[in-house]
Amino acid sequence: MDLCDIGLIGLGVMGRNLVLNIADHGFSVAGYDLKKENIDRLKHEKNADHAVAAADSILKLSGLLKKPRAIIILVPAGDAVDSVIDELLPVLDEDDLIIDGGNSHFTDTNHRIDIVSKKGIKYLGMGVSGGETGARYGPSMMPGGSKEGFERVRPILESAAAKATDEPCVAYLGQSSVGHYVKMIHNGIEYGIMQLLAESYDLMHRGLGYSARQLAKIFDRWNHEELNSYLVEITADIFTKMDNDTGNLLVDKILDCADQKGTGMWMACDALSLNQQVPIPTINQAVQMRNMSMQKRERKAASETLSGPSIHFDGDKDQWTDQLGRALYAAMIITYGQGMAQLRKANKTYKYNTDLSTVARIWRGGCIIRSGLLENIMDAFNENTDLSNLLLDPDLSRRVADRQSDLRDIIKTAVLWGLPVPGFMACLAYFDAYRCARLPANLIQAQRDYFGAHTYQRIDSEGVFHTAWT
Repeated sequence: MDLCDIGLIGLGVMGRNLVLNIADHGFSVAGYDLKKENIDRLKHEKNADHAVAAADSILKLSGLLKKPRAIIILVPAGDAVDSVIDELLPVLDEDDLIIDGGNSHFTDTNHRIDIVSKKGIKYLGMGVSGGETGARYGPSMMPGGSKEGFERVRPILESAAAKATDEPCVAYLGQSSVGHYVKMIHNGIEYGIMQLLAESYDLMHRGLGYSARQLAKIFDRWNHEELNSYLVEITADIFTKMDNDTGNLLVDKILDCADQKGTGMWMACDALSLNQQVPIPTINQAVQMRNMSMQKRERKAASETLSGPSIHFDGDKDQWTDQLGRALYAAMIITYGQGMAQLRKANKTYKYNTDLSTVARIWRGGCIIRSGLLENIMDAFNENTDLSNLLLDPDLSRRVADRQSDLRDIIKTAVLWGLPVPGFMACLAYFDAYRCARLPANLIQAQRDYFGAHTYQRIDSEGVFHTAWT
């Protein structure tokens, strides 16, 4: 076959499926992997529909590509990416392009850009979301880095990306590491929404006594209403899956320990380190609750000694479930709002200058957090490019305000039942704090000055003050 349009290193589940996706759209792809079985598997994909080639070394891969070369790396974040780049640099030429499509930390991406640019090689850090199915049939892709490099591969990426209202869910987001930063924000929002869905499940399952089949119907109905989203959709599907070994519903057989790969924690850490730190309590709670879930042995021991209230409900279950759906909708808006607020702050701190409406646009299809709400979020940033928080958008703020009583009632019931809902609580606390013109932080400032002479500011005079409190 002729020289290929693009190369891909890492032929695992994501990589192999992205190769086939690109080939489906008329572009030729060469692939390489450390594992021989993955290379052999790709060789069998070569046919009239798939113009693919497989190389058994990075040197041979480079020889299969048109110049200037473009190579996507899809390997685990961290040392594996650096190892691939170290092997690539000796065989690449000036103006060749490296695209890191993994979940790399954005600071690592900045470092790698510095390294490859010394050889005149272009670099894109590109977040990819959509999982195995997305890679095969259309992911959301978030590239940042070399503008010239993006334009070179733009036809390939736009063809392979998911489509929303006929628009490809990929766009150039800006210089340096912004692509991986946006993916980090995406994953943090994902953490928050998954926690809210888990709490909703717990309230209906342990609180109302709903079976998995009943829950499947509720989540499916929600997905066809204002809560329509990928995560709600797959949650409905999960409650219908049977376990082949026991013949029971699979969800009831899964251990209640949820691990993490670190992207939610990265977002939380960066929110604390940004200039004028950004509050993201829902994402923070989602990370912490995954940590809590891993304390299985301690939780089991505590359950035998620590008691709480008994669960009792004598109201209208259908009415309460509808109220929960409205509370969940408000909480989802607030969660998206926290993520977009951090991205806006990062724009200034890291000089990304990313258009937030573009971010919302490319999240509408293919990615894990795609939802009908993103249309409204995109419209909000199109209407006001300087919008500091989604809660200040007239339409979205009205939607939250109209449902705040539902959010409060759901939390009150959860407290009376003794069921943990830190995600919902964090959303409400964020909403209540954000709408307060005055918070009790004046007392905290007084305390800090009392014990540590840290000074304070006044509401009636400019400057910095200290008081001899004793």
